[in-house]
Amino acid sequence: MEIRAPTFPESISEGELTKWYKHEGDFVERDDLLADVETEKTTIEIVAQADGRIEQIYKHEGDTVESEELLCSIDESSIGTSDAPPIEPVSVARDAEEVAASPAARKLASEHDLDLSNINGTGRSGMVTKGDVAKLLDEIRATPSVQEDAVVEAPSVEEDLSPLTPLDNNTRVERRVPMTRLRATIAKRLVEVQQTAAMLTTFNEANMDPIMRMRRQYQDEFVARHNGTRLGFMSFFVRASVEALKRFPAVNASLDGDDVVYHGYYDIGVAVSTERGLVVPIVRDADALGLHQIEDQIVEYSEKARDNKLSIDEMTGGTFTISNGGVFGSLMSTPILNPPQTAILGMHKIQERPVVEDGEIVVRPMMYLALSYDHRLIDGQEAVQFLVTIKGMIEDPARILLEL
Repeated sequence: MEIRAPTFPESISEGELTKWYKHEGDFVERDDLLADVETEKTTIEIVAQADGRIEQIYKHEGDTVESEELLCSIDESSIGTSDAPPIEPVSVARDAEEVAASPAARKLASEHDLDLSNINGTGRSGMVTKGDVAKLLDEIRATPSVQEDAVVEAPSVEEDLSPLTPLDNNTRVERRVPMTRLRATIAKRLVEVQQTAAMLTTFNEANMDPIMRMRRQYQDEFVARHNGTRLGFMSFFVRASVEALKRFPAVNASLDGDDVVYHGYYDIGVAVSTERGLVVPIVRDADALGLHQIEDQIVEYSEKARDNKLSIDEMTGGTFTISNGGVFGSLMSTPILNPPQTAILGMHKIQERPVVEDGEIVVRPMMYLALSYDHRLIDGQEAVQFLVTIKGMIEDPARILLEL
C-alpha cells in the first residue's frame, strides 16, 4: 500500500515533512501515526491505512512534500506470513532479571528512561505492552513524588544552554534555529499585505455594559439550555459583524487582480494564538448560526488549535476576520489585513473609563475597536460607518437579534 501526502487545496502548494514516528522495517497497525507534514496553515498527521510492515520510506525529515506525493509504502502481505520478521517479545536484561516487552513498549520506556523490570506486564505470559508503559507514565505525571524518582533529572542550566553559541567568554549566547513553515508564511504574507494594500485603520470605542449586564442576567440559563456552552463576547461581535457586512458589501468583498469579488455568504475568521503562531479558523455561514452555535465552534477551534489538530479546510477561505488582542491585555492596536480579505476588526481590553452620558460623567466598561481596511476598495466614509454600525449593535444587543 502506498502512503501519500494529502491533497492540498489550491492555496497551499507544498509542505515539509517534519517528523517520522516509524522507521523502515517497523510493523504498524491501521491508524498508527506515521509522520507529520507541516504546511503554511497547519500540521497534518499521516496515519497508516492498513496493518503491515513499512517497506520503504521515500521522503525524509526536512524534505519538501507536494500534494499527493508518495511518502512510504507498507507491505500488507507481511502480516501473518512465515517469511516476514515476526513481532516477538523483546527480552531486556535489567538487574539480572529477564523482562519480556514488546518493541513499542521497549522504545517508549527507553525514551523516558524507565526500568522495564519495575513495570507489571499485562500481555501474554506477562509481557510488558506499550499500554503498560503509558499507564506508568500517566501515574508519574500525576504524582510529583514518584516523578522525582522515576523520571530523568531535569538538565542543568549548562546543559540547557549547550546548543547555544558562546560569543564573549560564555556570557553572551544566541540560538539559531530554522523558521517554521507556518511562521515563514505568516512573515511573508504580512510583508506582502503591507507592500500591496493601501491599508488604513479607523478607531472607535464601545460601551460594553449592556452586553455584560445581559451575560450576567442570562448566563446560567444559557449554560443550562445549551449543554454547558457559556455566553462569551466573541459571538456578539461575530453576529454584529455579519449584520454590518450585510449593509456594507464592499467590506465583505475581496480583490482578485483587477476584479472585485463580492461574497454572498458570511464566513468569519476568528484569529487564535498558538505556540506555533497565529491561525485563523473559519466560522462558516455565520449568518445562519445562533450565539450558542458560534460559541461552540470557537471553543472547538481553540482546542484544536492548541492540540495542532485544525484541518486545512477549517482554515481556508473566510470573507472577514476578527482578532481579539484584548485577551492579552492590548488596549489599542492596528490589526493587519488577512489577504485577500479587505478588512479586519480588532477587539481590545475592556477597561473602566470615565465617559459623558446626558451631560454627566459616569464610569463605564469601554473597549476600543479598530477596523483596518484596504483603501483601494473601501472608502473612509464606508469604513467609519461600518465600525459605527458594529458599535451601535454592541451597545444595544437587541439590534443584533432584531437585525436592525
